[in-house]
Amino acid sequence: MTDFLQQIVEGLGAGAIYASLALALVLIYQFTGIVNFAQGELAMFATYIAWQFVNGGMPFWLALVLTLAISFLGGMVIERVIIRPVEGAPELTVVIVTVGLFIFVNATAGWIWTFLIKDFPNPFPRGALEAGGVSVAYSTLGVLAVVMAVMGLLYLLFQYTKIGLGMRAVATNPDSARLVGIRVGWTLALGWGLAAMVGAVSGVLVAPLLFLEPNMMGGVLIYAFAAATLGGFDSPVGAVVGGLIVGVAETLAGAYIGFIGSDLKIGVPLAVILGVLLLRPQGLFGRAAVERA
Repeated sequence: MTDFLQQIVEGLGAGAIYASLALALVLIYQFTGIVNFAQGELAMFATYIAWQFVNGGMPFWLALVLTLAISFLGGMVIERVIIRPVEGAPELTVVIVTVGLFIFVNATAGWIWTFLIKDFPNPFPRGALEAGGVSVAYSTLGVLAVVMAVMGLLYLLFQYTKIGLGMRAVATNPDSARLVGIRVGWTLALGWGLAAMVGAVSGVLVAPLLFLEPNMMGGVLIYAFAAATLGGFDSPVGAVVGGLIVGVAETLAGAYIGFIGSDLKIGVPLAVILGVLLLRPQGLFGRAAVERA
């Protein structure tokens, strides 16, 4: 039983990281209807920026704040320069644009910082909290706390601020929002900037657990897609819950299903995506699309 609880704790830690990137995917989808395949690479690039600041002698938390600010501006620029020209284009066109952005950002990071593996500092203390024979690493508690804090801040933004209410209006009905005076174009850019910030948090959480290199977010992106699909692409809460479920399911499958082990755990999120699309396409917390005749 103790071993089972230990696996769940480790799964929650991994799931929190998947949830943070899934949140970024959901935010962009809510505002634009676009599934951003480059979200993981944008998070990776932001993590390199944070590493550059820290490597230059800047305190970690100051480097993180500057990185989040740069990520926010970068997300807005990407929306205005790259995404805006294909607004209203066929969905396949937009998919190709985001895949192209994925390739460009990955190659640019490799060109600037090379593809050599780098260490990234862990902002959380070493050690673990022992309770009933179960060991909970302080880094796991820190990751969970950060993700919950991000979700809480997003809730407060969308529920109690003028900007958040405007973003919700644009996400619900852009044409009606435009009629009541909301600047839809800039609101969409703000959505991309916000998603880039959340993605940067995900990258900074992942890098200490893995090694920093241009391809580090590839596997995490698959898990994030599974989390967003399971929770519902139009539900930030669903993204967090989905991430935690996927993290626990992956960990338990690797520990207790013999033929999966550590080598085939990547099949768990793929199975989740397939199962959800077949049984409940809108996800656990999503709303089914209704078309009026």
